Amino acid sequence: MSDTPDQASQPVAGAAPESASGADRYQAFRHLGYRRYWSSRFANTFAAQIVSVAVGWQIYDISRDPFHLGLVGLTQFLPSLVLVLVTGAVADRFGRRLIMVLADVLEAICALILLALTVIGTDSVWPFFPVLAVFGLARAFHGPASSALVTNVVPREAVANAIAWNSSAWQTATIMGPVAGGLLYGVSPQIAYSVAAVMLFAGAVLAGLIPRPARSQARQKVNLETLLAGFRYIWREKVVLGAISLDLFAVLLGGAVALLPVYARDILELGPWGLGLLRAGPGIGAVLMALWLTGKSIDNHAGYIMLACVGGFGLFTIVFGVSTIVWLSILALALLGAADMVSVYIRETLIQLWTPDDLRGRVNAVNMVFVGASNELGEFRAGTMAALIGVVPAVVFGGVGAIGVAALWVVLFPQLAKAKHLRGRD
Repeated sequence: MSDTPDQASQPVAGAAPESASGADRYQAFRHLGYRRYWSSRFANTFAAQIVSVAVGWQIYDISRDPFHLGLVGLTQFLPSLVLVLVTGAVADRFGRRLIMVLADVLEAICALILLALTVIGTDSVWPFFPVLAVFGLARAFHGPASSALVTNVVPREAVANAIAWNSSAWQTATIMGPVAGGLLYGVSPQIAYSVAAVMLFAGAVLAGLIPRPARSQARQKVNLETLLAGFRYIWREKVVLGAISLDLFAVLLGGAVALLPVYARDILELGPWGLGLLRAGPGIGAVLMALWLTGKSIDNHAGYIMLACVGGFGLFTIVFGVSTIVWLSILALALLGAADMVSVYIRETLIQLWTPDDLRGRVNAVNMVFVGASNELGEFRAGTMAALIGVVPAVVFGGVGAIGVAALWVVLFPQLAKAKHLRGRD
């Protein structure tokens, strides 16, 4: 299949002249559009973490029922799953900047409604869930559009650097956002929701200021064929299919985050403060690795490196599972986070550069659902197995499973294993 020209290789209005080499750590930031894009995405992710933590605390304060905490995550994830055909098609048919702006505004309105519910002082949790469903709906549209837009705001040679910075921003926001949310909620729930709303409105303004990229593709007629085009493309392109499915099954089997409270309380005997250290471990490793990747380029054996890092993710999961030494457990979590970041970085870059621009929204929508499903189902897998065979065996089994997936994918997807570089198709 021949590659269609896409916007990633075209000049972007308002971008600075390209003067950086591929190894320039700040290559992507030399473009005005990317600076605004990155700031908008960071504000959106950080604010979403504040909202999730604040509403979780508030709902549990009202009901004291942990089942409602599970519903918080599920309610926000379901719109992405149910609307996967729609969100990606919208991102490919309409302006991605506009979708980001509208999604940010809708999320900000949801934060203001949560603020109003707090001020009113409702004693029922159920008014919160429709708001969270709309919040999840906005995020379901924001995700594919913002992921697909990155190739439109930097030249093709800067995409890998841009994705490394995106990953660093996402990891930083997911580490610091919950901390900020907890601290702000401790001061006042009203302050937490207000800060989130302000950040989301700021994200909308920044997204609106991204220079308009040129569009070379005509809009496709909306029908079942175009809605399913993303799935068909993924199935046909084995590099993309292998990259997306690798993450799904590796995290599904290897994820152990849901069991960290058990390790903190019963195995390592650290208490609540220790749980915070354990939760931060993977994120710290991932952020440090992402920052390292911003100054490096993977010019050869990208597929094998990704598969090796998935195997490393499984290996460090096993080390964490059997460890009873605090420093070794935290180190293992940091290393598995670093290995996972390399895998994520390569996978996301391959997906963006191997996918034609007119399909990126639909492909990213599918990828977003796969990532969300792997996290949700991975936690369910870990909890269920821990109840059946014990916590340590469940974590060790997951690590072995992730290693097995990496080995199996070498056989099932040789095209992925042999992908040499991150510049897309030759």
